[in-house]
Order: sequence, then C-alpha cells, then structure tokens
Amino acid sequence: MKRSSYLGISALLMACLAMDVPGVQPAKSFVGKNHIPEGRTIPRIAIAGLGIESSTFSPALTDEPAFHAKYGSDIFSFYPFLAVDSPLRSQAIWIPTLDGHALPGGAVTRKAYESLVGKTLDSLKNHLPYDGLFFDIHGAMSVVGLDDPEGDFISRIRKVIGKSTIISTSMDLHGNVSLRLAENTDLITCYRLAPHEDAMETKRRAVSNLIDRIESGKGKPAFKAWIPIPILLPGEKTSTRIEPAKSVYGAVAPAAAQKGIIDAAIWVGYAWADEPRNHAVVMVTGDDKVLVTHTAEQLARKFWDARYGYAFVAPTQSWSNCLDSALTSRKHPFFISDMGDNPTAGGAGDVTWTLNKILSRPEFQSKDGPSLIYASIPGPDLVEKAIAAGKGGNVDGFAGARVDARYAPPVRISGMVESIVYGDIDAETEVVVRVGSVHVIVTKKRKPYHKEIDFTRLGLNPRKTDIVVVKIGYLEPELYAMRADWIMALTPGGVDQDIEHLTYKRIQRPMFPFDKDMKDPDLSARLVRSSDQLN
Repeated sequence: MKRSSYLGISALLMACLAMDVPGVQPAKSFVGKNHIPEGRTIPRIAIAGLGIESSTFSPALTDEPAFHAKYGSDIFSFYPFLAVDSPLRSQAIWIPTLDGHALPGGAVTRKAYESLVGKTLDSLKNHLPYDGLFFDIHGAMSVVGLDDPEGDFISRIRKVIGKSTIISTSMDLHGNVSLRLAENTDLITCYRLAPHEDAMETKRRAVSNLIDRIESGKGKPAFKAWIPIPILLPGEKTSTRIEPAKSVYGAVAPAAAQKGIIDAAIWVGYAWADEPRNHAVVMVTGDDKVLVTHTAEQLARKFWDARYGYAFVAPTQSWSNCLDSALTSRKHPFFISDMGDNPTAGGAGDVTWTLNKILSRPEFQSKDGPSLIYASIPGPDLVEKAIAAGKGGNVDGFAGARVDARYAPPVRISGMVESIVYGDIDAETEVVVRVGSVHVIVTKKRKPYHKEIDFTRLGLNPRKTDIVVVKIGYLEPELYAMRADWIMALTPGGVDQDIEHLTYKRIQRPMFPFDKDMKDPDLSARLVRSSDQLN
C-alpha cells in the first residue's frame, strides 16, 4: 500500500490543489495544528458522500440544491471529531471533495445525481492517490431511472481511486446494502440507535477504523460477511427505544468488540422505495473467518426470529380517534405524529389532509378553544401575503398540495399573522398564522420540526400548548422529552405506515410482513469478494 511521508508531502500541505467545480473555492489537503514529527508516515484520506432517503411512493422530485453540498474545508463542519485540533485530524492528510446531505424527499433527478457524482469524481481524480476514503452516505437514495445509486456511486469511485485504497463507509441503519456496495467497500458500519442519537459516534467509528487499519498495516479485512434478510419494516416499528429492536441492536456492540472482528451492523432497510435491494441486511467484517461468519449469522437469526414482535413505538389510531383522544386528555402537551407525510422519512411535506381535518373541527373555531400547534405546511404564496400584512395583520390564502395533492386540495388559511422569521436553512421563511385556537406554521419551503427551538424561535411554546401536531414518525429526542402524552396517527402520504397496502411491484418476494407464512430463509453468511478482486 502506498504511504506518504511528511517530508515527501510538505509542498503538498502548503499548496492549494485545484478542484474543477465552477464557482467553488479550490480544495486543499488538510492536517491538524498538532506538529507531525519529521519522517513519520501519515495516510492520505479523502472524504466524499451523499445522503438522502427517497420515497418512490411520493410524487416529489429532489434537485441538486436540496443537498446543500459542501466542498473542501467546509466539509469539516459536518464532522466535529475532525475539528482542527482533534486527534483524528492530526492522524491523516485529509482531502475533502464533495459532501452533501438532503432532507428526505422524493426520488433524485438523474441530472442532479450525475452532476453531484461527476463533481466528486473530478475532485478525486485531481488529488490522487489515496490510502483511504471516508464514504459518508445514508443508503436510501433513489434516482430516477437508476437502481442502487449508492452501489453505482461507490463503483464509479472505485474506478477512479483504484483497488488498493481502503474505503470505510458510514450509513444510516435505514439504508440499504446491496451486494455491489458490500463488495466495493472494505469497512462498513451503521447507526445502532433509532432515533439516531449515535449518528456522529458512528461516523467517528468509521473514520477510526479506517485510520487504524492503515496505520497498523493490517489493511483491508480478510473477510466480509453479508446476509440479506427478507424483512421490510418502517423505522417506527423497529425503534431501539422498545423491544424487540432494543435487544436485537443491543447485541451489535458486543459482537463488534470481539477479537478478530472489526465491526458489525444491522440495516433495517428503507420501506418506502420499491426497489429489489430494499430489505434488511447484516454485515460483519474482520480477520477471523469463523468468528466473522458465525457472528453475522447470529445477528441475522436474532433479527429474523424477532419479526413478529416488531410493533409501533407508540399507540396508533386513525386520525379522528387520535384527535378525540387528545381533546379528552388531561395530559399536555399531547403530541400527535402526522406520519403519512413525514418529511424526515421522505414525504413531500405538503399533504393538507390532516390540516383540513383540524380546521374543520368546531372545537378549534374560537380563539378560546383548545390550543393546537400544527407543524407545518409549505405555502410560499401565503408566506408572501403574511409578510405584506405584517405581524398582527390578517391574511387569507391557500397553502400545501402543490406537490402531493392526491389526498386533499390546498388548504385555506385565514387568520392573524403571529410571527415572521427569516433565514432557516430548510424553510427559508416561516410564518405563524392563528386560525381560531390553531397556530399554523406555514413555510416557504418544507421543513421538519423536531427541536424545541424550532417552535420557540417562532414565539410558540409547545410545553404550554394543549395539542402539538407534527409531521413526523417517532418523536425525535427533544420532542419525546417534552411530551406529556403521545399518539401516532395513521394518515395518508408518501410514507404511509400501512406498507402492506402500498403498491410494491419490484421488491423481492417472499418478504415479511407481506408474506407472513413464508418459510425460514437461508441466513447463512455469504463471504463477499474483497474490493481487490473486483474487475
């Protein structure tokens, strides 16, 4: 494997290396501030990645700007563990190329995908060679007219950087691991918690594993075990807050800590894309063949055997029953997850079905009725009207259903403008319009609301509100912490939780839960090819 000495790359560290991306600052190689002893060899490690969950059941499409791609040194802002004074930063010469992460949504246009991939490949070509690549992806990207985008992306990267470079891949546990992705990567890991409170810890582990294998001279793992599991479930049924997922995922860290194992991971897969690769997967990497295969099979069997126990992480009801429960409850704030159009899972975010139902209820017609926050609905025209009316003014207009009007038409919102806030990275501009006792958050662009500050910056106090309705699935940690009670509503949208009634045509069958009485699958470990063996 090629190594770089400090003496040999001193000129490189001082120079600005060109990156052929129009309008983008030239990329550089970076090390930390800590002094590197003369003569010490340190690896050259590139950084690249794209992340999105894409629902093929949503009519929305995702374009390039949605990825908010960063280039060069700006990429380090994604990874606090690579801050300029961090130990990991000083252990390598870093070559950040392109890194982009989009809010979950519809399928990515082919034009956007090819543009982002092309820029990444161009930058990688300009900065060859590499000892390692940190490949940071989600794993559930769908692209119009292309199966397995992440597998395609890493295959194209491999052709540029060669077989000898070690690739370490970090993923969301709701991603998909195709055989092509498994073969082209060398080290791989994913989150072990849902909600993903260990996201940054996982990315750090991927980088640490990469540096360790390079510095120790051990290089690529001798064995990679890959086991596809014919289960496809939504994340709301596999949350690690409750059993059985709590115990299933609780077994991952001890499995990965065994001598002879580098890492172990279980992917639930992504339920709202109708593609052959979408299903659960176990992967284990290491140097002990027997232990790698045995551990992978144990984890796969544990996941499969628990299949009948997976259930929603909170009570679920129809919308009308959810609202009735909230109105009669003495526990406040009472949170309702409007799940079918959840933008954090790939929903279009502008389905108006639920909000139309709320505004038609007589309980909320008066300003003295039960207080309710609705988060949120995109309505750029209404936002402009609210800006013109100003805070305290009245506004009357329509919002929502521009992208996904399959379930309800645009909703009419007529009320007083309570607040106007500018500059959000997702929403751009947010306004709150009070209609009776309902505080409707209307945004220029769709935005998920999962932190307390998302509300308080708008002048809203969810802790003092009777009912909070959020377009989300399981509650993210801050919302979960403030709830007095919580229920999940089975509402329509591009990420409908009633997946057994969705029109899948391309997933592999038999598949649980669609084929509940299927025979036990072959869960024996498959040792996949090393990237050295690829054509």
